Amino acid sequence: MTEQNLALRVRRDASNDRPPAVLLPATGKTAADWDQVIPAGRTVVAVDLRGHGDSFWPGSYELPRFADDVAGMLEDLDLGAVDLVGHSLGGLVACLVASSRPELIRRLVVEDIGILHPRTPSMPSRPAGELPFDWRMVEQVRAQIDSPDTAFWRSVAAGIGARTLIVAGGAASPVPQEQVAELAAVIPDARLVTIESGHLVHETRPVEFRRVVEAFLDDEG
Repeated sequence: MTEQNLALRVRRDASNDRPPAVLLPATGKTAADWDQVIPAGRTVVAVDLRGHGDSFWPGSYELPRFADDVAGMLEDLDLGAVDLVGHSLGGLVACLVASSRPELIRRLVVEDIGILHPRTPSMPSRPAGELPFDWRMVEQVRAQIDSPDTAFWRSVAAGIGARTLIVAGGAASPVPQEQVAELAAVIPDARLVTIESGHLVHETRPVEFRRVVEAFLDDEG
């Protein structure tokens, strides 16, 4: 169960029997980030993760706690097995949920993430003024991504049983694309598609992103 409720943007479409889609955004983004690429013809739940937007800002931001929040939310909503979509931080959280709670996930889509490897820390400067997210969250999440346990993240990926689509951003992305390919190789049932766009695939190339994701979610093969 969640410590406190996450803030949700819900668009309900009960006209068909497609599984619901649950959308998890990147660091610093809120549920509204998905508005231009919401999958058609299904109930969609877009989430403000902890430390973001209208969700709770507890001051503690370990990545597994994000996953616990989302799993608890899915239990509370009682939607059955959902199609879980995540970008960047949301993609890492989605992988944790899919690996630890496979009964909650029908299909998984992650956008421009890979197996995490240690990298040279580089903390961004805090933007001026009021922010729609907790800056402490950025500091804590960035530290965990800079100094990960790679074996742990490989075990997470290996434990994902859902059919998975990985959408890579290509050469312009700051995410090492060999690590994205590594993720696709470790997840047992994964398909890798590259949309040359940089890290913000669904923002930069929304038409292509939505087409690829909807085709994957609707494919019954």
